[in-house]
Amino acid sequence: MWTIKQIFDGDYGCEELQPGQKPKVSVTLENEAGEVRYLTVEDEWLTENNLNVGSKWDKE
Repeated sequence: MWTIKQIFDGDYGCEELQPGQKPKVSVTLENEAGEVRYLTVEDEWLTENNLNVGSKWDKE
């Protein structure tokens, strides 16, 4: 099972979102063996699934 260790809300700076594009965040996951995985997901998806730092991540 993976646990969310960090959520980084990247600043888009001069790169604006395209029409219809949703803001994304970088998520750092860690499992019981200490392995680390990095993902990029839509911020809205995290909110809809009630996921935050410390939450268990069972998605592949």
